[in-house]
Amino acid sequence: MEYAFIIIIILYALNQSADLALEVTNYIHLKRYGAEIPAAFEASIDPELFSRSRRYNMAKSRFTFFSGFYNQVIILIFIFGLVDPYNELIESLPLHPIARGVVFFLLLIYAKAILNFPFNLYRLFVLERRFGFSTITFKVWFSDQLKSFVVSTIIIGAALSGMFWLVSYEYTKEIWWLPVWAVFFLFTVFIVYISPNVLQPLFNKFVPLEDRDLNKRIKALLEKCGVKVRGVYTMDASKRTLRSNAYFTGIGAGRRIVLFDTLINKLSKDELLAVLAHEAAHAARGHVAKNLVLLGVLSLFGTWIAFIVLSGNYLADVFKLTHSNFHVQLILLSFVSSILCCGLPLLMNAVSRHFERQADRFVVKVMGNGKALASALVKLSTENLSNVNPQRTYAFFNNAHPPAVSRVRKLRHYYK
Repeated sequence: MEYAFIIIIILYALNQSADLALEVTNYIHLKRYGAEIPAAFEASIDPELFSRSRRYNMAKSRFTFFSGFYNQVIILIFIFGLVDPYNELIESLPLHPIARGVVFFLLLIYAKAILNFPFNLYRLFVLERRFGFSTITFKVWFSDQLKSFVVSTIIIGAALSGMFWLVSYEYTKEIWWLPVWAVFFLFTVFIVYISPNVLQPLFNKFVPLEDRDLNKRIKALLEKCGVKVRGVYTMDASKRTLRSNAYFTGIGAGRRIVLFDTLINKLSKDELLAVLAHEAAHAARGHVAKNLVLLGVLSLFGTWIAFIVLSGNYLADVFKLTHSNFHVQLILLSFVSSILCCGLPLLMNAVSRHFERQADRFVVKVMGNGKALASALVKLSTENLSNVNPQRTYAFFNNAHPPAVSRVRKLRHYYK
């Protein structure tokens, strides 16, 4: 077992070192080449704004490096120093075993949130505000935190209770991996498709789009795309940020389009329609559903492996726990699997980039050319101070979208 423990430590060190090295590589790339305006952006970007974008992305990279390092130190301290006494403390509570499992995880979630408060406050009230993005007040932020605390406690508590019950129930404990997977897959579907309509209104206001002409043109475009929606809404995103976005939410005919109020003021109507056509492409091509199927297959396999591993006391023996139970082994398994499954984000990002390229080609097909979407991407990239041309290796491992420079070039010259 000592060899297994040493291997876990080595793999963890290599994994985290690679992540930090990629962040440093991207930072050096920004420092050396970040001031060079790409040819695709030269005619439509202010050099001062581009310079500001470089400063912002360098500051964000530094923040990501130190916050990531901080979180990894916390994880190491807990896994290799505190997990055993913490488990013993929870085991000493006069609670039902299912309740102890729920408390075990909820307290960890709360502790992580508290330990990350300084970084979250710095990001919102210092970093984002310094570069003109964050508009959130402390009152709104505190209200968001309180609502998130209540909602997450209810949802996560219910999900954990259901899982622990299935694991211990007489008729499912021998095959718990299958019903647990089914419940959590349905939970994922709820989060993706339904919760934006159920939970998002707790944080933002949604009102029907007032511009009748734009509304009419949007519906005509969606009809051409073969996508039905219940309505087009604007969201008061400016209460928290000046960033812009648009998205689809819901299922089938109940889908609706949500536009950030910040987006409407930044783009022309043609550009806005092109952005919506791109989002409609994801719906028309079933990209969200395909991602869910892929995630479902991978999670089914992962749950089955978890069932095999957690059927014994392997992890408890490897980490030399005083007392073994399901929830402590589950937290150790999540730590080990984060190391062994480090390639999964790479796969999901590659699939996502493929879908983004498909959506861009769909826009060209529907609208006749990609000029409007290219123009919108340039505007949004510059206004949002995006890293339009990240270091290639970093982008390959971390980015779910192709670089903006590549997308703009293909929209203007290659996609037909």
